[in-house]
Amino acid sequence: MRHAHIEEMTQTHSAVARVPALNIGSPPRFYCDEMLGHLARFLRSAGYDTRLACDGAADRKILREAAEEGRWLLTLDRCIMEHKLSRGVAILLQQGTLDSHVEFLGNHFELDFLEQSFTRCLIDNALLVQASAAHYARVPESSQKLAQEAAKHCPECGRVYWRGSHFQRMRRRLVGWQERRSAETC
Repeated sequence: MRHAHIEEMTQTHSAVARVPALNIGSPPRFYCDEMLGHLARFLRSAGYDTRLACDGAADRKILREAAEEGRWLLTLDRCIMEHKLSRGVAILLQQGTLDSHVEFLGNHFELDFLEQSFTRCLIDNALLVQASAAHYARVPESSQKLAQEAAKHCPECGRVYWRGSHFQRMRRRLVGWQERRSAETC
């Protein structure tokens, strides 16, 4: 990510003053507040390491964890921006749709929505691994053929993923976002 993007975000979307401890050249890592669960799920589907706050965690705790883990905290909560800890860590997204949030993040972080898609668990963010025969047995019979082609499973929660209708719907959305990003950068 270029510093010009950070300065632009500071002026338009948050009080970003410094960059979280990121590995330069690595994809951005995110931490979504509880109000952005749908966004977190789609960032994970695109392969981005994305934590989701839960159980009413205190703002200070979330901000501290985001900073310590080198994550950008994405929020709709203006109160979070009042904390000193938010500087350089929190990005206040404008009220809007999932598409508008993705468009903003895609442009400012130069996200690629397809390169690492469907490599993370949508529920717990763990990296997926190739499914074994035991995992295939848990797939509905009507989807067995699809599952054997490219099934993966989450080593944390045990959820099995295959290229069924849910995958197709999510992929269409990722493809649409990527095509819009590509058209804007031309």
